[in-house]
Amino acid sequence: MKKAFDSGSFLPSLKTFREVVFMRKEDPVRYSSAVGEAWMHAEFKVRYCHEIFDDELYREAMHTLLQEAAYEYGIELGEMGFDSNHVHFMVDIGLYDRPTVAKLLRGPAAKKFFEYFPELKRPKHEGGLFWGSGLWNPSYYISSPKNLESTIRYIQKQKYGHLGRKQAAQQTLLAF
Repeated sequence: MKKAFDSGSFLPSLKTFREVVFMRKEDPVRYSSAVGEAWMHAEFKVRYCHEIFDDELYREAMHTLLQEAAYEYGIELGEMGFDSNHVHFMVDIGLYDRPTVAKLLRGPAAKKFFEYFPELKRPKHEGGLFWGSGLWNPSYYISSPKNLESTIRYIQKQKYGHLGRKQAAQQTLLAF
């Protein structure tokens, strides 16, 4: 039986990617030795390609958990879109390097995800999907977009993206 997930546990009011970009231009991020931002396109894939994000409860929970992890470490997240077995999003990595961002977001989100949904960690014969393993595939994608607008549109057009368009087959980034 699935637990009810409280998405109200996320503290700040989140801004859209466009609001963040506009805000940043007027008030850039300032670090002790740097000013600016580093927006990247990120993608995390579920281990074994299990299509868990077709379930709205799992999808909404992961959306909130990634936002909470980002907030905890001062990482800005922008547009986010889910497909059946992976999530794409824009992330301002700031002064962090890419492996650190992946670790800071994937680790806490997966740990809390399994705390909310322990049925996914049950043994295989009991219907579990992730017995003896973690949630995420060990590989990930984080790279600066070649064309920011096209990348945002690609994220929005994921199966469960902002535009809510369900596609018969996933398109590649080059199609946009």
